[in-house]
Amino acid sequence: MAARRRFVPEFDPAFGDRPLTEALHDIVIGRWQGIRDLLSATGDDWPLRTHRLRLLAHAAAGSSAVENWRAAEPGNPDVAVLRAATEVVRVFNHAIEVGRGVGLDHARLDVAVMACLGAADARPADPMPWVSLLTVARLYEQGIQRRELRRWWDELRRRDPYNIEGHVQLLRYYSARWHGTHGTMYDFARDAAGAAPPGSPLPVLVQIARVEEYRYVAEGARGRAPVRDFGRHWHHELAVTEVRRTWDRWIGGRTAGPAAPEEIGELNYLAHAACYAGLNDEAAQLFELLGRQAARVPWSYTGDAEEQFTRFRHGAGLP
Repeated sequence: MAARRRFVPEFDPAFGDRPLTEALHDIVIGRWQGIRDLLSATGDDWPLRTHRLRLLAHAAAGSSAVENWRAAEPGNPDVAVLRAATEVVRVFNHAIEVGRGVGLDHARLDVAVMACLGAADARPADPMPWVSLLTVARLYEQGIQRRELRRWWDELRRRDPYNIEGHVQLLRYYSARWHGTHGTMYDFARDAAGAAPPGSPLPVLVQIARVEEYRYVAEGARGRAPVRDFGRHWHHELAVTEVRRTWDRWIGGRTAGPAAPEEIGELNYLAHAACYAGLNDEAAQLFELLGRQAARVPWSYTGDAEEQFTRFRHGAGLP
């Protein structure tokens, strides 16, 4: 009898989205036509479009693909939207290079903001420029004025009220790592979860908030003794109840079928939370939905991502 093949998760940034993978390859070899064709074909499927634009921006940040496309087709609104998202990624990459706590040049941030506002004018129905604005807002040393933040948020919700990426960006803005507190972050997450329609992934914001709190505490404790009793962070009564609530609202109301690429990231957050909460039945069903599609975040925050994904998957009874 042949030996059973060992399970190995796939950490594919495109989460199995083959057309996106081909467009990402085009960026590597210096072509922009595949990006244009992909975004045109995606149309106004906002969850898929947001997923694709986010990954394209990360890939394009280190290349001249967007600039080459813009030079060839300056009037294409899709290139304006991707350029804005790419500028935001570049500013974040610069922030990482100079180090956290070092103030960035506001003029550089303002350039990214103007690119986003220009993209919003070029493609008025598109939520992505407003997602990009909510992303770059975190990098202003004192945050941005509440009125302006509210305007950007309202503009996003007018176009796509349940946009998961936009919600995640505002949640991070409200976190203690950036411009808020744990309480503000959890209040936002729970309010959004409670207002989400059945089958929406938004309830997982509560689990994403729990990961953000963990990151904040873990980074503060680096080089010192672990925070006392913080191991219960994942499996005290409220944490477990909230995982079950997210499961009921999202997975219980979700249309049956395989996971779409734009769902994979959030499904990994819920699977991670279910595993650490000790909810094996829910974890098993989530791993079945995921198949081999794993995301490094949030697993990498609590250990080796591949080891954890594989171990918990086996622990949930899957081969």
